[in-house]
Amino acid sequence: MPILEVKNISKQFDNTPVLKDISFTMEKGTVLSIIGSSGGGKTTLLRCLNFLEIPDKGKIIVNGEELFDGEKNKTFTDNDFRLRRLHFGLVFQSFNLFPQYTALENVALAGKLLAKERPDFKTNKDAIYAEIDESARELLTTMGLKERMNHYPHQLSGGQQQRVAIARALALKPDILCFDEPTSALDPELTGEVLKVIKELANNKYTMIIVTHEMSFAKEVSDQVIFMDQGIIAECGTPEDVFDNPKNERTKKFFTNY
Repeated sequence: MPILEVKNISKQFDNTPVLKDISFTMEKGTVLSIIGSSGGGKTTLLRCLNFLEIPDKGKIIVNGEELFDGEKNKTFTDNDFRLRRLHFGLVFQSFNLFPQYTALENVALAGKLLAKERPDFKTNKDAIYAEIDESARELLTTMGLKERMNHYPHQLSGGQQQRVAIARALALKPDILCFDEPTSALDPELTGEVLKVIKELANNKYTMIIVTHEMSFAKEVSDQVIFMDQGIIAECGTPEDVFDNPKNERTKKFFTNY
C-alpha cells in the first residue's frame, strides 16, 4: 500500500487555476523530488498536502487513511486540518523559526503545545516536558548542533537555522517530511551543509518530498521525480527517465534553457 496517494487535486486563486488535476503515489521510505520552472505550482502543491492551502477538489490519502476529500470535507474546522497536518513535517525555504525562542525551544514547541491535550498532562506536566526536551536535544545533536541548541536564530548561520528547522519538522515524527526549496536562501557553502543532512535522511529511509532547483541533487537522491509546468504534472518517472530521457516537450525545453 502506498504511503501517500494524491488523487485529482486542483486549486485556484482568484479564478486562476494553479493546480490542475494532480495525481501521484509514493511508497514508504522513498524520496520524491518535484522540479520545474517558477510558477509551475510546486509550492502550492506542497502547501495543499500540508493543508496550509485547502484544495478545491481531489483526495489526499496517507497510509490508507483518507485525510481529505473535496466532495465530503466542506465543513472541516481549523482543528480538523491541524490534526491532519501532523502527518506531514514541512521545512520552509526561509527557516520560519520563532526569533524569541532558542533552537531547543523551537524544536520542542509543537510537542509541548500538543501535550496540553493529553489527559494526563496536568498530573505529569514536568515529566512530559522533560521527555520532549530530551527528544529535541537528540534531534539537534543529530543535526550537528549540540553546542548551539541554546542559541537564538539570530546567533545562527543560515545553514544552522535550516538544520534547526529540519529538526523541528522531525520532532513530531511525521509520516512524510516535506522540503520547500530548502536551500534557496543559502549561499553555496551552506547549501552543501543542508543537502548533506537531507542525503543522510534519505539514506535512513525517511519518506520525503523535496521541491528543489538543485538538479544534480534531485537526480542523486530521488527515487521518483515529478516535473511540473503551468499547474500540471508534465512528466513523472525515475531520475534517469526524467533527466536523461525526457519524453514531454515541456521537460525537454526546461532542461535546454536551465
